Amino acid sequence: MVSLGLTERSDALYRLILKRPDLAVAAAAAELGRPEDDVRGDLEELTRLSLLAPSWRSDGRLRVVNPKAALDSLLAHQQAEIAQRHRALAESQAAASALLSQYAELHPAPPAHEAERFLGVEAVRAKLSELSSRTRRESISFHPGGPVPAAQFRASEPITEELIARGVKIRTVYQDAIRNDPASLEHARWLTERGGEVRTVPSLPMRMVIADREFALLPIDPADSALGAVLLREPGAVAAFCALFDSVWETALPFGEPPRRSLDDPGSQPRELLRLLAQGYTDEAAARRLGISLRSERRLISELMERLDAHSRFQLGQRAVEQGLL
Repeated sequence: MVSLGLTERSDALYRLILKRPDLAVAAAAAELGRPEDDVRGDLEELTRLSLLAPSWRSDGRLRVVNPKAALDSLLAHQQAEIAQRHRALAESQAAASALLSQYAELHPAPPAHEAERFLGVEAVRAKLSELSSRTRRESISFHPGGPVPAAQFRASEPITEELIARGVKIRTVYQDAIRNDPASLEHARWLTERGGEVRTVPSLPMRMVIADREFALLPIDPADSALGAVLLREPGAVAAFCALFDSVWETALPFGEPPRRSLDDPGSQPRELLRLLAQGYTDEAAARRLGISLRSERRLISELMERLDAHSRFQLGQRAVEQGLL
């Protein structure tokens, strides 16, 4: 009976009336252990569904009608509701089709050789979600910058899990700075445990996501990814960024291995800092590029000066050149 549209309370009341014809309202309430006002509400529902004679309102006696007639009426009522829902669904589908057609007319898909621009963080996130749903084989990406809020990682994990479930190979390059952040380390472990591959390097040129080596999503301004992104489709341009990723990936340190600190290692953070300073980066800019705090960057400079026996930054550069570090 519940499946026919009755609530559990109305169903219990109806079954009681079937067993006890001509039961009074007060007696039914006492039998069920419920307030009389609540029972009257359920009686109104049974009356509306034609399962109970409306005469109870005047004489207080609860009389069920012929069950067959009542159930036929109830089924007819439900069939009418289903038909109404089908009509509403058909109207919604027609409206959706019209909106999609209108959108396609106003926003035609660009030719394969043209780039699309997406302004602002929300527009980029929406495009990333769409791009993920279309990825079938491989997703490769650069994620520059330092520690990321744990909430941001959690928000991305359902999309990543869905990609992995489809058999998509995921390779991600972060900066060495994430090795000092608990939330970043936890996310990297989470990803590798599910089959993804994570590596790190001291610095990255820009944020980048490439899907199936066919689409490349890049920041409009590498220095400020919040401004928006551009989606490239042209095979030649995409191939160039794939080559950049492959080159960085080959020299990157697999997650789980201890970070490289030796000055003899061209891929170590100290060597990268020397290179940035030699290129004229300020302390603030170098710290941003390495994804570390200004205090950490200056502490690293002090360590370099001590290791190279330099008493000034000019002498530090001179010693770095003399020892073939630059």
